Amino acid sequence: MNMNSIENAIEVQGLGKSFGPIRALDGVSMSAPRGQVFGLVGPNGSGKSTLIKTICGLLGPDSGSVKVMGLDAMRERYAIRRRLGYMPQTVSLYDDLSPWENLRFFGRAFGTSDLKERIQRSLEFVQLWDRRDDPLHTFSGGMRQRSSLACALLHEPELLVLDEPTAGVDPTLRHTFWSHFRELCDRGGTIFLSTNQMDEAMHCDRVAVIRDGRILVTEAPEQIRSLGRASIEITLDDGRRTFEVANYESELPQLLSAWGLESRVRSIEVKRQSLEDVILGMIGQEQK
Repeated sequence: MNMNSIENAIEVQGLGKSFGPIRALDGVSMSAPRGQVFGLVGPNGSGKSTLIKTICGLLGPDSGSVKVMGLDAMRERYAIRRRLGYMPQTVSLYDDLSPWENLRFFGRAFGTSDLKERIQRSLEFVQLWDRRDDPLHTFSGGMRQRSSLACALLHEPELLVLDEPTAGVDPTLRHTFWSHFRELCDRGGTIFLSTNQMDEAMHCDRVAVIRDGRILVTEAPEQIRSLGRASIEITLDDGRRTFEVANYESELPQLLSAWGLESRVRSIEVKRQSLEDVILGMIGQEQK
C-alpha cells in the first residue's frame, strides 16, 4: 500500500468502547486528514484519552473500526507504531533514568538509526539538552512533559498523537512547541492532539468537540466559532440599535438591507462569541 495515497491519517467509524457500565465512546466517527493539526476538545471524562488510546492500538474497540494511515489500528498495530509517536497524558518514563537514558532505551526498542543524533535533536528541541544526564525524579512536572514529548519525537514519526502535550508548560515553550508542530505538518506529518486550551484549538486546522463519548461537531475552528451568537450594534444619527443574531455572516446582510445602507448609519460594531464561549455553550447544552 502506498502511504502517500492515503488521504486521511486517521479514520474512525462507529467506534464504541465501554468500561463496565460506563460508555466511554458512543458511536464516534471522525477523520483526520494527513498533513494537518487535528485538535480534540472536551471536558474531563468526555472520552478524549480513550479515543486516543484506541487510535494508538492500546485499547481494543467494542464496536466500530479505527484505521491509521490505512491500517487497522489493532490488527496491524505493530506496523503502525513505527510510523506513530505517542505522548500520553501521564508521563510514562523511568524516574531513575535521565532523559538521555530514557530516550536511548526507547530508541533501541524501536531499532532507531542514528540514535545519538536523534536524541540530541529531540532534547535540544524541548530545551533539555543541558539536563540530559539528570534523573527524571529531579524534574518539575513541565520538564517531565518535555521529556515525554522528546521521546515521542525521537523516531520522527509520520503521525504524532499527543494527549494534552502542553499541560504544565510555560507560554514561551508552548509557542515553540506549536511552531515545531506546524513545521512537522509542513513537511507532510500529521498531528492529532487533545487540549483544554482554547487558544491552542485556534491553531488547529480542524477541531472535534467531544462530550459523553460523542462527537458534537468537527469543523475548522473559525467555522465552529461562526456557530455562536453575535451582538451587532448600529450607531445612527438618533442613537444606537443593538441586535442579537445566531449567524452574523448570513444575518448581517439582511439586517443592513433593512436600513438600506443609508448615510445615517455612522458605524457598525460586531461582537462575536469566542471559540471558547461557543464550545462551552455546546458542552453546557449537552449537560442539561
